[in-house]
Amino acid sequence: MKIKRYADITLKAGTAALLAVALILTFTASDYYIFNRISQFGFFFCLAQWVKKACFLLFPLAAYYGKKSCADIAKYSFIFIPLSCALFGGFFDVLPAPDEFAQINGFIGKTANMALFFTENALHLILCAALFIRDGFKVKAKSFIYLPFAMVGCMPLNIFENFFDINKVPADSLLRFNSFTVWHAVAILLLAGFTIGVYYFLRGKDRKTQEDWLIAGAIVMLIQYHSKDSMVIGDGYNVYHSVLACVPLFICNIGVYVAALAVILKRRTLYSTAFFVHAAGAITVFVYFGKPEMSNYGIFCSYSILYFCLTHCLLFALSVMPVALGHYRWVMKDCIIPIIYYFVVIIIASVASALVTSAYMNWGIDEMPNYAFTQINPLPFEVPPVIKLRIWRYDVNVLYVLGLWAAYVAIFFAFNGAYYAFMAVRKKVLSRRRAVPDTPIPAQNAAGEAAVTDETPYEETAAKDETADGKNDAENA
Repeated sequence: MKIKRYADITLKAGTAALLAVALILTFTASDYYIFNRISQFGFFFCLAQWVKKACFLLFPLAAYYGKKSCADIAKYSFIFIPLSCALFGGFFDVLPAPDEFAQINGFIGKTANMALFFTENALHLILCAALFIRDGFKVKAKSFIYLPFAMVGCMPLNIFENFFDINKVPADSLLRFNSFTVWHAVAILLLAGFTIGVYYFLRGKDRKTQEDWLIAGAIVMLIQYHSKDSMVIGDGYNVYHSVLACVPLFICNIGVYVAALAVILKRRTLYSTAFFVHAAGAITVFVYFGKPEMSNYGIFCSYSILYFCLTHCLLFALSVMPVALGHYRWVMKDCIIPIIYYFVVIIIASVASALVTSAYMNWGIDEMPNYAFTQINPLPFEVPPVIKLRIWRYDVNVLYVLGLWAAYVAIFFAFNGAYYAFMAVRKKVLSRRRAVPDTPIPAQNAAGEAAVTDETPYEETAAKDETADGKNDAENA
């Protein structure tokens, strides 16, 4: 029917508009400021805002990927919009802090904040109405099984700060997160456990289901990544308090977009860049978190460390899963574009860091953005400024920047070597299994093709991957 088709068009366009407005709102201090002050802003208002954030995951999955369970949950979220509109209290009066950053943090005023806030609520109601028109009022009870997953995935990570005051935790407390502490070891184990868990959860599912889960993970990663915008200008993130620190020129910030676009658009270049550059980049920061003066993550359950661990775990998993699940087959020649890409990123980050730091000097602000580590060396030794390049008021250490690029390229190849070593061991193990008589016949997938399992010979898997890659390349061209 025409009305359902119009509802579907409204749903798609409205979802895009909602996400755009929500993105702008993350650059207001109040957006996430409320969640570690629930007693001040009220439980029901904070709950309504949390549900709205969960819908930033549900609406795209319902609108663009036809997920009926997400549509069932999202369309009944309208009951929280009146609470959001009626209980805002002092929400719009939250001011950026600290004061020295007010001139660049407070660029969205109260009137604009209110206009965007109520526009977001209106769009939310329109999307709920479109879902009712398109799908009707009936819902499956089992759809709501996914509600807790959406709520947890989009959880405001500063919510645990309602239970402690970081200013009262001693600097030498066991609860503090620093490099080479017990919490550092927990973070590394979390990265490994999360990635392995995602792989075993997805490997037995069909290709479409795997892709849908990866896309959901990408959306969660983007939502959590942009929570930092509001945190930086409200309470601060790590050592950063300026909104200019939200410019996505830290290498893992760019990786968030690359890995997300890779699983959404399914382009070989994006897959290779995510796997070769950003998987290795994400894992290196877990190995070493930098010099103490560069990091101020607080305690193990503070926003900064939870944000860092969650976004980097998702980044690593999304970068390696397409290869692990056979959606994309990595070959050595695919490293050429990522190496050039990383060189361009380093140059842009160096210039941007110098320009922003020079602007800070004019404003009397003592902070360096340190995009992609191009200004402050995270290692416990310094590189002498033998070759200097003056950009406005800041001298770029050219030798350090080039050394940084070369060092990371070496890390990328080391990670790549670890991948090939793993595949060689896997091939040998599978070859031995092939030699065992009475090997079970591999299960078939929904298309009637042999499913890739631990018992599938490496050569058969490789041949199938090569064929799939050729087909994808032709489609992409």
